[in-house]
Amino acid sequence: MNRQQLAAVANAIVARQKGVLAADESGPTIRKRFDAVEVEATGENRRRYREILFTTENIEQYIGGVILFDETLRQATGDGLPFAELLQSRGILPGIKVDRGPAALALHPGERVTEGLDGLRDRLLEYRQLGAKFAKWRAVIDIDEAEVPGACGIRANAHALARYAALCQELDVVPIVEPEVLMDGAHTIQRCEQVTSRVLAAVFTELDAHGVFLEGMLLKPNMVIAGLQCERQAPVQEVAEATLRCMRRHVPAAVPGLVFLSGGQSAADATEHLNAMNAMGSQPWQVSFSYGRALQAPVLAAWRGQEDNLAAAQRMLFRRCELNGLAREGKYLRALEEAA
Repeated sequence: MNRQQLAAVANAIVARQKGVLAADESGPTIRKRFDAVEVEATGENRRRYREILFTTENIEQYIGGVILFDETLRQATGDGLPFAELLQSRGILPGIKVDRGPAALALHPGERVTEGLDGLRDRLLEYRQLGAKFAKWRAVIDIDEAEVPGACGIRANAHALARYAALCQELDVVPIVEPEVLMDGAHTIQRCEQVTSRVLAAVFTELDAHGVFLEGMLLKPNMVIAGLQCERQAPVQEVAEATLRCMRRHVPAAVPGLVFLSGGQSAADATEHLNAMNAMGSQPWQVSFSYGRALQAPVLAAWRGQEDNLAAAQRMLFRRCELNGLAREGKYLRALEEAA
């Protein structure tokens, strides 16, 4: 393990104003995104869409890393330049999603555990040769108002995250550790904070047990937010305060950065919540973002598979990156969103 290299990569991803573009949608997920804008999810359309994202001018001001899917890491621009090389030439670090998705947790109805540890060392070796500098593993934590998740479900996912992170660091690949407490459901913000606290406590216990070098990893947590079906949706400041309170209680200061997921929030809400947290002053770690839909949904809506819309789509991506760059410094205003 090259600790100096791991720390340097982790810190570069969350450098000032920067965050992560999550472009690691699987085949079924990107098909759903394309269906929403009436674009056929062919291999060439997927490749072309990612090329539009990665060639947008000046996004390197605000994007420190891009998470790719297996297919995307192996793709190239129309003139043959591999996407990983294109990103690195622009000062953006390429990463790779390595989990195989969640499956039902045996004997625990309503809970899931993420799979993909079998053969991971060999896959990481190949991904590193293809140019990946970091990786991501997502644990899906289902939540209800009372019983889910249970202790076994939390522990199983925390253990898998730690094993993944240790394998990454063994090969000098920075792990992004993503324990996502889902927004689906009618649970309150208080219930989300309770569950998120339990999950983070378990994750860092397992990371410590596995000897993971905290300075050479990033955490991709959910924000503490009420379920989408909850009657009361907390205001922005309450979300920011609850989220940072939870993080300060459970995330060691040695971790270089938190790259929050958007988790189904609108693009504007995700940016406003990020801004509110950064407006509360400096924290032990960089408070950043790793957004997929919150960066891409407006871009897809502008593109719609039409080459004539390429410039408009790229302007939209740059604007979304710029707004989140402002939020990284607590300088975003909703008025800027409305003027975009």
